[in-house]
Amino acid sequence: MTITQIFCRTRAGRGIAACAVACAFTVATVLAQTVAVVVNGQPVQFDQPPVERSGRVFVPLRGVFERLGASVVYDNGIVNATGNGRTVQLRIGSTQATVNGQPQTMDVAPFVVGSRTLVPIRFISQSLGANVDWNNSTNTVTITSGGAAGQAITLVNLAPANGAVVAAKAPAVSGSFSSAVDPNSVHITLDGRDVSSTTDISPNNFLFSPPYALTPQSHTVRVTGRGASGVGFDQSWSFTSGTSVATNYINSVEPSNGNKVSSSFTLSGTTMPNSSVHIVAVPTQFIGGVFPVTSGTYVADLKADASGHFSQTVSINATPGGSVAVRVTSVAPNSNESKTIDLSYSS
Repeated sequence: MTITQIFCRTRAGRGIAACAVACAFTVATVLAQTVAVVVNGQPVQFDQPPVERSGRVFVPLRGVFERLGASVVYDNGIVNATGNGRTVQLRIGSTQATVNGQPQTMDVAPFVVGSRTLVPIRFISQSLGANVDWNNSTNTVTITSGGAAGQAITLVNLAPANGAVVAAKAPAVSGSFSSAVDPNSVHITLDGRDVSSTTDISPNNFLFSPPYALTPQSHTVRVTGRGASGVGFDQSWSFTSGTSVATNYINSVEPSNGNKVSSSFTLSGTTMPNSSVHIVAVPTQFIGGVFPVTSGTYVADLKADASGHFSQTVSINATPGGSVAVRVTSVAPNSNESKTIDLSYSS
């Protein structure tokens, strides 16, 4: 017996027309709930499930725009998206759109469900230069940016590994990108909390040291951004933190925070013995708590000795009268317990 038959039998005596409308609504709802969306090889989960209307699949606008590397501005019913060298403008309730300054007509108009704006996924994806395929047997929409699946960015060398259980209360969270990315486009969240400003992000990898102890439970890391070619990516993984009692530290740092330094200076301090120490320095100042990424970035990786002492000569093109921002991260051996401090010097 089909869903429609079950639904209509339970409403016997209430009128054929009413039953037909209700059945159609129920079937449409079931279909909407079973639509899967895959962008650049990665399944996408939406807080508002996809909706099928007039033979078209609609999804929350940011769920597609941002995964295709576009930025979105929503104002008074008008949606403006820019990315991959393209611009798209939509208006809620209207089938008229503008793509790269040229008027376009959609089959169906964007609409609002609750607090979410839903847009036709095929029109949006193709307007941003992506390819769209529909698998009728699995109810799956597959979107590939730029017409080349090989351009999709994936995360590798994850730490902690996906599904891992680690002893550390504040483990270093790191990974590498399968190909170069635009570091200024990358956003990283831990359990839904944006930690991008305290994450060291380069075109090739990222490193985050939690400034607080994580609860002994599963934690989810989400990384979004754009590749160097403009292709968007959105990937997540999870790990479980442990209950270790050891806490990493960085002490006795010289030069002290706020001091004046030259273009070459020795940075030293103490941390947990035999820890891995990652140093990043840029010839500028912190802006709103965000560690900037510039072409003059200095990066060094070294090991603390058996007593926990570390020392490194930092060479950077510092401008007289300017500032030098330094971030030091220590990752303890075995436990992966991490600690990060930010320093600011005048030059």
